[in-house]
Amino acid sequence: MQISHLPQLTSPLARGTSNTFLRLKKKLERSVGEAIGDYNMIGDGDTVLVCVSGGKDSYTLLSCLLALRERAPVDFRIVAMNLDQKQPGFPDHILPAYFESIGVEYRIITEDTYSIVKDKIPAGKTTCSLCSRLRRGIIYRAATEIGASRIALGHHRDDMLETLFLNMFFGGKIKAMPPKLVSDDGKHVVIRPLAYCTEADITRFACTMAFPIIPCNLCGSQENAQRKLIKGMLQNWARDFPGRIESLATALKNVVPSHLADPRLFDFVSLTQQTVVEEGDTAFDPLELPQPSARTVQFLSSANNDR
Repeated sequence: MQISHLPQLTSPLARGTSNTFLRLKKKLERSVGEAIGDYNMIGDGDTVLVCVSGGKDSYTLLSCLLALRERAPVDFRIVAMNLDQKQPGFPDHILPAYFESIGVEYRIITEDTYSIVKDKIPAGKTTCSLCSRLRRGIIYRAATEIGASRIALGHHRDDMLETLFLNMFFGGKIKAMPPKLVSDDGKHVVIRPLAYCTEADITRFACTMAFPIIPCNLCGSQENAQRKLIKGMLQNWARDFPGRIESLATALKNVVPSHLADPRLFDFVSLTQQTVVEEGDTAFDPLELPQPSARTVQFLSSANNDR
């Protein structure tokens, strides 16, 4: 099987030492550092198991954590891990060679979950749910074996927003991917240091670094249709309404339970005139929204004229 690399850029960015690339590298590392600091993701003496799939996100995560460790005020251990699920055609030499080339401590775990999934899931049905559960259990076991206190995953800001809308549109929940949570087995803390990083920046960084990308379609599964739909919606918003995605990301950190409707988060039943609530009854006031850009006004005007 031929291993694909992300396309090489021909602009100065591709030379890797340009000011443009260095600014991008610094931006990503700063965003990762801010997320780690905001959520106390990594402490002194922690062992961080970094899950590396062979995709652009996990490569970027590992690169940023290694760079930050060199100048972090705390000392922590990094162990890169890849799970070889024995998918047909999986190039099992790529990641060990890469880990060796950058001098990072690593573990390669080999478990034939592919055969289990194919045996349990009927042909034509999605395999992602069972595969994910099996993979998660193996990662937890590996973390225990090496004494890892943190499990780092490569989900970025766009993944978190996509998950938010997937849950709202199809699951009836206001729920996203948290930057930090306790693992299902209760023994580890799962962290997402790329929580403030955009997929666009990660893609540009991975292009320049020429990471040895392993195709994500080895198991033959198709991209989740619903997630693909949400991704397209957010990409359209980013193009047509500059600033909207940034506002959505900010909203994840600014939740007002008293102005939603979940009685488990706010005691509506016992509310009286004396109850102190955040923001009071400003929900009845007109929203103070920023002025739309000329491009947005033009877009909305065109849309209304087409009706």
